[in-house]
Amino acid sequence: MNLFGLMQVSGTALIAQRERAEIAASNLANADTTRTIEGGPYKRQNVLFAASHPRPNGFFATLASFTDIHTETVQVASVIQDQSAPLRRYDPGHPDADAAGYVNFPNVNPIEESVNLMEAARSYQMNVSAIQNTKAMIQAAIQIAQ
Repeated sequence: MNLFGLMQVSGTALIAQRERAEIAASNLANADTTRTIEGGPYKRQNVLFAASHPRPNGFFATLASFTDIHTETVQVASVIQDQSAPLRRYDPGHPDADAAGYVNFPNVNPIEESVNLMEAARSYQMNVSAIQNTKAMIQAAIQIAQ
């Protein structure tokens, strides 16, 4: 069993879930932004994860050479903008209203973004727990070896 590989997988997952949480928070914060620097309403962002094959070096390369286990880690492959049409709401008093009185709002669903944020937080907590348990197993193995 490659315990250090498990820590590497969980460590990269922590980074990926943190970015996912940041994107969900940004989407929530901009749910009512009708005007951006690029022009038009804010566009919802999505995080795409991908598996990566880390190449261990130094100490971890030596440890990996003792096992046949090759771990895959997770990384953020890209952050893409949602290309769906904006929500049009009738609000003739709004400064960004068109001639017909409609305003283009971001296509951000606050409930969906809140769920994404909770999922990212929960995944982060589970990976922290996995690292703590792996650390405890390594410490137990060291005590047994003494």
